[in-house]
Amino acid sequence: MDIERVDQIIDAHQGEASSLIQVLLEIQSENRWLSKEAIQRVSDRLKVPLSRIQHVATFYKAFSLVPKGQHEIHVCMGTACHVRGATRVLDTMQDLTGIRPGETDLDLKFSLETVNCLGCCALGPVVEIDGKTHGKMVPGETADVLNNYE
Repeated sequence: MDIERVDQIIDAHQGEASSLIQVLLEIQSENRWLSKEAIQRVSDRLKVPLSRIQHVATFYKAFSLVPKGQHEIHVCMGTACHVRGATRVLDTMQDLTGIRPGETDLDLKFSLETVNCLGCCALGPVVEIDGKTHGKMVPGETADVLNNYE
C-alpha cells in the first residue's frame, strides 16, 4: 500500500488520534496487513507513539504485521466441530495448502488459522474462507472447496 493511500485513510478521519483503531482496520482491510511503513506514517500523522501502535496491532487478532494470503481460511476447532472431525479437516487443509495454522503460503494465496468457534455449531465441522461458511466439512470435500478460491 502506498503512503498516499494511507494519508487518504487518515484524512478521512480528520487525523484524529482517537481514530487509530479504525485507521488501522481500514489499512488492514485494503492491504491485508500492516506494513512498517504504514505504521510509521500513521504514527507520524496521528502523533501516536509507535510503541502504542505496535501494542494495539499485536493485541487485536484482526491485525497482522506480516503479509496475509489473498484467501483467509479459518478452521473451527470448537467442541462441536472437534467431536465431528475438525482435526481431520484441518490436517487435510494443511496437506493441500502446505501451511500450518498461523502461516501464509509463499505465493500469498492462502493464510490458515484455527478459531475456537465460528458460531454455527450445528454445521460442524466448519471452515470459513473469506467470510463464507462451509459447513459439515469432511476431508474428502476440502480440495473441492479450495478449488473455488484458486
